[in-house]
Amino acid sequence: MSSEPGAGTRASLRRRLWTVADSLASPRKAADYLDMFRPMRRGADLRARVMEVRDEVQDAVTVVLRPGVDWRGHLPGQYVRIGIDVDGIRRWRSYSITSTPAIPRSSEGEATLSVTAKAVPGGLVTNHLAQELQVGDLVHLDQACGTFVLPDPVPRKPLFITAGSGITPVVGMLRSGLDRLRDAVLLHSDRTPGDVLFGPELRGLAAAGKVRLIENHTDADGRLDMAAITELVPDLAERQTWACGPAGLLDAIEEHWAELGIAEQLHTERFRTARAEPGQGGTVRFGSGTEIAVDGSTALLDAGEQAGLLLPSGCRMGICFSCVLPLREGAVRDLRSGELTIASPGDGVLVQTCVSAAAGACQIDL
Repeated sequence: MSSEPGAGTRASLRRRLWTVADSLASPRKAADYLDMFRPMRRGADLRARVMEVRDEVQDAVTVVLRPGVDWRGHLPGQYVRIGIDVDGIRRWRSYSITSTPAIPRSSEGEATLSVTAKAVPGGLVTNHLAQELQVGDLVHLDQACGTFVLPDPVPRKPLFITAGSGITPVVGMLRSGLDRLRDAVLLHSDRTPGDVLFGPELRGLAAAGKVRLIENHTDADGRLDMAAITELVPDLAERQTWACGPAGLLDAIEEHWAELGIAEQLHTERFRTARAEPGQGGTVRFGSGTEIAVDGSTALLDAGEQAGLLLPSGCRMGICFSCVLPLREGAVRDLRSGELTIASPGDGVLVQTCVSAAAGACQIDL
């Protein structure tokens, strides 16, 4: 008869050992110390190590990350939230994944993924990612998410319309689906040929007959409008379309596709929300303490952080709902639509602080 302990006994013993370890590590947890030595172990908060920081055009960089063992992979076109500690505050931003779902390998043979970001004026996290991040650094990671993806099977005649950094989710689709794409058109707009992210790669794909590439350079051709799109892609009504770029362009595309009666053939991804005209602003009280005067164009999340408060946040685009807090009383304005939300005590109204601004005096519960 075997004397080897069963699975239940081993699990019970493991729990007792962790309890003892936690008591010795108090006031911290034993796992906190284990994370110092094995930060990407199974069961730990998901992290990734920076394997490469590669310059792209202008101030853009591609960051290659090796995720922890709990990373579940992604679909082409999805994005990932990355958390970076800046000045002692963990800040999260969302970036499209530009690598293939097959998960490319680093030179050491480890699984990796890549994101591409461009430094922007005042972009705290993006500038840190582009200018400060070093090989070997650890960043925090969420699982991939987003519905801006290609279906299976892929449509016979896909059309991609992108502008600026809107190319990032689409380049992931192209890198992942070239063997499935038969009659794909990519219409991309940027200021000059030298400003086009992944320009040499995209032109190489076009030269090889993998995709029909149409470039619009605004310095020479002017802004991309619906008349130009219709002229450049005369069979667009026959195509399923994926569009990503500035809010103004996407608004115009959505309106035009609706007028053509093909709105169901359009899929869009928005990086930045369209801002409504500033409201009146007002005095904002956070919790029962901090009270600040805020103008009508500053998001409540930004205002709170500028006042030194640590508020919940996520994508900062109004998508993930990580920043939602109760509006105890007062009025706020949605910076995307201009819609007012008014609350009185007891109403139980929740607002997204990343896309809401004061429209008069208001109080946000913490």
